[in-house]
Order: sequence, then C-alpha cells, then structure tokens
Amino acid sequence: MSETSSNQPAGTALETRVFAVGADDDASSTGRFARWLNAENLGFHDPRVEEADIPTYIEAFSADQRVMWGIHDPAAGEHSHGVDAPVATYGSMVNGLNVGGGSMLDAHLITAVTVQASHRRKGILRGMITRDLTEAAGRGLAVAALTASEATIYGRFGFGCATFEHTVEVDVRERFAITAPQAGRTALVSPEHGIALSADIFTGFHARTAGSVGRQFSYPRRASGIWGRERPVEDKAVRMAVHYDDDGTPAGYVSYRFLGWDTTPYTMKIVDLVASTETAYLELWRYLGNLDLVQRITWNGAPESDPLPWALRDRRCYRLTGTEDVLWIRILDVVAALEARPYRSNGRLVLEVTDTLGLVGGSYVLTVVDGTADVEPVAAGSAPDVTLDAAALGSMYLGGVAPSVLAAAGRLTASADDVVVLLDQLFRAAVSPYCITHF
Repeated sequence: MSETSSNQPAGTALETRVFAVGADDDASSTGRFARWLNAENLGFHDPRVEEADIPTYIEAFSADQRVMWGIHDPAAGEHSHGVDAPVATYGSMVNGLNVGGGSMLDAHLITAVTVQASHRRKGILRGMITRDLTEAAGRGLAVAALTASEATIYGRFGFGCATFEHTVEVDVRERFAITAPQAGRTALVSPEHGIALSADIFTGFHARTAGSVGRQFSYPRRASGIWGRERPVEDKAVRMAVHYDDDGTPAGYVSYRFLGWDTTPYTMKIVDLVASTETAYLELWRYLGNLDLVQRITWNGAPESDPLPWALRDRRCYRLTGTEDVLWIRILDVVAALEARPYRSNGRLVLEVTDTLGLVGGSYVLTVVDGTADVEPVAAGSAPDVTLDAAALGSMYLGGVAPSVLAAAGRLTASADDVVVLLDQLFRAAVSPYCITHF
C-alpha cells in the first residue's frame, strides 16, 4: 500500500504519503521507513534509530499491519532533513477490543501522532485524523481508540478517556504477607521461552478483561527481555516469572527489573504483569514479596479495581501514588458499537449524539432486554432522553465512567433525574475496564 496526495488545508503545499511497510522495504537509514521512524522519534524526543535495528522494526510493523502517514514539506530548506523527512507523522493498525461479556470488536488504533514545532497550527493533525476516522468508519469499524500523550488534544475529535490505571508502591518488607491460601507454583523462565508464554497468557487475560486491547508484536519480546525498552536488543536486567495453576497451566507472568543499589529503599520495578485468573494475580505478588534484598515494588499499570490491598495482612503496605488515563474511545458507528457491548439492566432511551466531525451525529433509540441492546436511528426532532457529544459517549462506552458523573460535570444532559439513574444501571460496569496495552 502506498499513496501520495495533497489533501491538506487550503493554502499549503504539504504532501501526504501513506504506506504500509513490508518485509521487502528498504532497511537502510535513508529509506522511507527509517525517515518516518526518525520523524516519529523526533516528536517523542527519542534518539534516532540505529541502522542495525531497522530490519527488526520492519518485521514488527509488518506483523502489526501498521499503516504510516507522513506529511512532507516540498519547501523544506536546504539545511533541513530534506523533503523526504516527514514534518508530521501518524500511524494506525487494527486490533481486538474487549467491550465486555467476552464480546470483541475490531478497533481502529491510532498511534505515532507527531507534528514538528515548525509546522504546528496549520491544521495538519485535524486533516489527518478527520480523513483517517472517516475512512475507518467507511471500512465498517465501529470504534477507534488511542492512548494519549497529552490529554487536551483528542476530545475535540470525539475521543473520551474510558480506562485508567494506577501507579502503586508496595512495601515488601516484614509487614508484607498475602492472606489468601497459596496455590500452584511460580518460577523463573528463560527469555527464549518467555515470548510464547507471555503471548499465551495475555490471550487468556484479554478474553476475560473488558477494556483490554490486543497487543503489538513488541509486547511479548519486551516482557521476556529479548527486547529492551529503548531498542530491540536483549535487556539482560529483565527477569520473568510465570505462575502455573494447580494443573500446571501457565496462568500469569510478571517481568521485572532492579532499579540498582543507588535507589533506596531497594526497589524492583514491574515491567509487565498479566494474569488470566485472580489466583495467578495474587500468587505473582506473593512471589514478588519473596524476592531477596528487595524492599519496595513499584508498578505504573495496576487496575482500578485492584484486589491486592484487600489480600494483604497489612493493607498499608500498598500505597497509591498516581492515576493516569489509558484508553480513549471514539465511536465510529453508534448502532454497531452499542449493540456489541453487554448491559446490566433493561430499559429504553433516546440518545441524541452531537459530533463536530459529522461521523455519528444524530438520534438513536436504545432498547435493552436481558442485557442485549437493539439500536436504531430515529428521525430528527424526536425528543431525546439524553443529549451528549461523541467524546462523552466514548468515555461511558466501556462502563468505566459513570453517566451520572458525566451529567454532574455538564458533559451530558438528561430530560429527568431517573434517566440518569437508568443510564448508570445500563452502562456502568461491575468491574472497571482495564487496558494494559499502550500504543
């Protein structure tokens, strides 16, 4: 797939180049892929790519079936990186989103969004994202998603933050103890086995966890230590332990690295922790608490509905130090998206959705019977029970943000108080959605 176009805002001479990398792509430092990757790295203040790493990244991007967009300036100055170096980047791929009850939707995932300072406020991002979302909707994708580096950018394009993660510190000195009965066994595994084990375990987690998004090629490699965080070369400081349940089935893993003897209290940082059962989750923490010479465990990916503090003999060992939004959802097809997810009550509501991009604006009647929805567009002018924009609908879609909270914040308007009550009963999830995939 390759394309060159110039559908940028009027008055500019910028060019859009769209391509999907393949195994036969130029792996040199001057090829289109390396130039695009270096432009992305520039936007996120990362070093230029090592030429030796380019074939590995080509393999990864090809496996992910990523589509890369580059915005090029034909008027680039003589001392610049040249016209073949993008001044803005954008990427997308498709992966599964668990919308609850084991139901999966293909989600259009947006990534690698950068615009150089020299080309800001020229409508570049708006042009790329509007075209991309329109095309994704045209291909029949019901939702788009992203993980945002900056929280102020994407709401105006109809994205609403829908899942959150906690940063925690756990004191694993003498007071630390898991009260649940011990089960199964947990053991270190070698890096060469870690890729397959972590991928298989994540499959189980993904199937049972609302809000989970399928992972990229890089994830099991970084979890195993075969790849490092900065480069696709071995990180010899990473260790991986796997929990096996009572019948010997791998049910969870944790990857971790020591922060060094100069960090006090002596700290182990979790690189990745995935458990396909509640028991495996607690047993991985029991294992971490038994690591010798370690006084503290830190993790920036803990779930909102975390059972760990309730499983500790002294829950004051567990300290919440921060909360971050993770997954932002953008509805591309109201009917398909709302019919795909489960509901916790019965009821009927007319939703009026506003959308500045014009993709899903309109009124829809939502009828839920026995947890299953039927959604139909209704004629303009029908009196709505609820009025909200696409971003608010995205926030409440997975059940992690209560409609009543959005109403209190002025993000949706209901015709009566009991409508808000019904919205909560329908949409709010029993357990907060949880996404541990960043992209």
